[in-house]
Amino acid sequence: MLQKAVWAPDYLKVVQKRRALLKLYESRDAYDKAVNSYNKNPVEFIEDWVETYDPRNAINGGMTRMPFVLFPRQRELIEFLHECLLNETNGLVEKTRDVGATWCGCAFSVWLWIFHGGSSIGWGSRKQDLVDRIGDLDSIFEKMRKLIEGLPLIFRPQYEAAFMKIINKDNGASITGESGDNIGRGGRKLIYFKDESAHYEHPESIEAALSENTRVQIDISSVSGVGNVFYRKREGGIDWEPGTRLEKNKTYVFVFDWRDHPQRSQQWFDERKQYFTDQGLINVFKQEVERDYAASQAGAIIQRDWIHSAIDAHKKISGMVAGRYIAALDVADGGGDTNALVRRKGAILEFAEEWGERDTGVTARRAVDGVKAFQPCDVMYDCVGVGSGVKAETNRLKDEKLIPNKIRFYAWDAGSTAFPPDERVIKNDISSPLNKDHYANLKAQGWWELRKRFENTHRAITQGIKYKPEQLISLSSELPLLRKIEKELLQPTASLTPNMRLVVDKTPEGSRSPNLGDAVMMCYHPAPVVGTFDSTLSWV
Repeated sequence: MLQKAVWAPDYLKVVQKRRALLKLYESRDAYDKAVNSYNKNPVEFIEDWVETYDPRNAINGGMTRMPFVLFPRQRELIEFLHECLLNETNGLVEKTRDVGATWCGCAFSVWLWIFHGGSSIGWGSRKQDLVDRIGDLDSIFEKMRKLIEGLPLIFRPQYEAAFMKIINKDNGASITGESGDNIGRGGRKLIYFKDESAHYEHPESIEAALSENTRVQIDISSVSGVGNVFYRKREGGIDWEPGTRLEKNKTYVFVFDWRDHPQRSQQWFDERKQYFTDQGLINVFKQEVERDYAASQAGAIIQRDWIHSAIDAHKKISGMVAGRYIAALDVADGGGDTNALVRRKGAILEFAEEWGERDTGVTARRAVDGVKAFQPCDVMYDCVGVGSGVKAETNRLKDEKLIPNKIRFYAWDAGSTAFPPDERVIKNDISSPLNKDHYANLKAQGWWELRKRFENTHRAITQGIKYKPEQLISLSSELPLLRKIEKELLQPTASLTPNMRLVVDKTPEGSRSPNLGDAVMMCYHPAPVVGTFDSTLSWV
């Protein structure tokens, strides 16, 4: 059982206090006194009047809209933002996952927009949908629209809320948004917030644009490797704690650790770490929870001991033979490259061969011959580049009825979007990223899914953890090319791009393309619903 929370706001009392204040503010003198206080104290205003939103509470019948009661470190974050603004200096918020840092920045922006006429506040993120997407509370401007809508009428000005723009008609203040390389192009700003700024594709150009347009930049982000602008700014910055005296033209760093959240215990940390480990996403946990800058650096995707555990795993784990035949064909690009064909039955890789023929027609026919004794069989083929010739030949063979009906070829495009794009990497976990946001392409997703199979199998063999057969992999010890397959599976490395997507490097310097490894990867990451669509079409 999780440790009891040490921070549990009594929302009923907060609501009762707000009602009493509204009654009090019917007096003009009391109202003017309050406004004078709120003008100088954003924490007071936010805690008295701002509402926040958490849809995750709906499943348990809890409040989805509730008063924004700041816990201690959130109050300090608001104070940090205020001090950066007053001292005209830059701030950087290095944050862990799900601590409300962006909500705090949005609430501070709304306070500034209400009480400081003529203010021009900017917000940017790496892509447009993260800045503004109507109806999506994951977007920054939808958060701010909800914050404004939740204010009592006496504090809510006449305003216009358009796409990536909110105008205070009463005092001329504005909040505007930009995305990607357009950040900093929209004119001068009193303060500019850059959300997830460690993940921009061209941060140097953004920095150059903003340096001319604002005196106060606030970077809010989880970490993403070393060497990027966010990391360099953080390393060159000054750690801030309450009482730190700020100077102009410096960067002050606010660290928001998971331990700063009053509802995060060590037990919570240990359980979440184990959960992400079980999902094969420990790198995401280290990066977004532990704030580990090195978590996104290049490293082998599959470990050697995992492969050793997978050899003849089906002899130790029952049920792995269940399932249909699936094969994969990786087509040679030329030169010293080879074609590779592999086949599995259920979770067991039972066949692999390679050859040097560069005629894609011959390659396609050889692949057909290699699987015709194992029907029904679905063959995934690399359709990029020279692999496109496989389609033409298999179409001809199909038209001439030279391919059995139970053998079907499916185009597998390594550069296409991860599938399904809008599904969570960890299904049904809304804190998990979407496939399209986490993986740079289908190739990265395929290699990472293969990694998860090997890791699951290793844990099943060494720790006795139970998994479904479709989550596992077994390499037959009778495979003639087993040692070469092992070598090629160890070759690819993974890292994260500046926009936080997982990318795979199959050919580190001095190495050849792992054709057998690619074929194994495709074989275990086939079309999502095999055999239910036109085999002449790509499945993404």
